[in-house]
Amino acid sequence: MLLALLALTLVAVVLALPVLVQAWSSWRREHGPLFRTRRVERVMLHDPGRERRAEQRARELLRSCVNDEEWSMYRDLGFIKVNGKLADGSAPRRPREAADAPEPEAPYAYLIYPHKPIVAFVPKTRRLLSEYCVEFPDLTRAISHSRLPDSDDVLAKWMALTGDERNLIRNANMHLPGRQIDPGRVRRDLWRLAEWERQRRSSGSYEARRR
Repeated sequence: MLLALLALTLVAVVLALPVLVQAWSSWRREHGPLFRTRRVERVMLHDPGRERRAEQRARELLRSCVNDEEWSMYRDLGFIKVNGKLADGSAPRRPREAADAPEPEAPYAYLIYPHKPIVAFVPKTRRLLSEYCVEFPDLTRAISHSRLPDSDDVLAKWMALTGDERNLIRNANMHLPGRQIDPGRVRRDLWRLAEWERQRRSSGSYEARRR
């Protein structure tokens, strides 16, 4: 009896095998390219060498676009300061939640971080004004479907801010300081920036005296 059942099972498997093979082949033809693409993408996304090469190219492009001081600042500190240029009362204001706060006095400036909001502040007092959230997707897919290399993200923000500051702050999502970036970190960065600028001025004066 047991042998008969085993024989029937074997016959059923043999008869069903062509159907299963055909179904598997159809599924592979339909879904195989998608899985292969995802597998290749996963390998590419986790390729540290590819990411480093993309970042190196981005740094070279950034260096060719910004001035020497901005490049040195980014190289040494990891961010770039850009002075605001709106002089008609359109300087960045705090959100409505803080409408009772006094208006910021010019001059004002911005800190551009990679993959973080642009931070507006008053250089004279180091008072933080606002965060401006903007995103620039990676249309070339240098390292992923959406994330730019760090230096490309900084360059995109720098170009938008220096090219059309009014349009950028009008269309960005504006928040109070501290929404995404720790205010303590920004204040430390402002202190580091002040020290960096002081040392740079001292070095420049020394070089001038030597000449």
